[in-house]
Amino acid sequence: SAVQDQLRAVRQIKAAQHAFAAILEDGSVVTWGHPPSGGDCSAVQDRLKNVHQIQATHDAFAAVTADGSVIAWGKPRFGGDSSAVQDQLKGVQQVHASDSSFLAILQDGSVVTWGCPFSGGDSSAVQDQFATL
Repeated sequence: SAVQDQLRAVRQIKAAQHAFAAILEDGSVVTWGHPPSGGDCSAVQDRLKNVHQIQATHDAFAAVTADGSVIAWGKPRFGGDSSAVQDQLKGVQQVHASDSSFLAILQDGSVVTWGCPFSGGDSSAVQDQFATL
């Protein structure tokens, strides 16, 4: 298949419920599976360069690039749309995932969350506690 031919020099693979995402040695990303669940990253493919980490929720992926930015794709209610917090996603060190939300740890120790509010995507009630980290 077309995907199989691209899966050379794989560095990391993450699984969502219905899709996979692989980081290749050159920092590019290959996805496959159910398109709306993250199996199709064509809308963000041009930004998926120098990726060093990927995390997955049930139906979305978030990738961290070498310059500390984050690219998310998949179903919005599972964290596939980070546009509401995109301006805060600078200097990202790591991304973690719950079933339907993502959490990014920034260089300064602050935390940014997005996705389903009931699964940790809304951390506004505890943001003041992160400031002491």
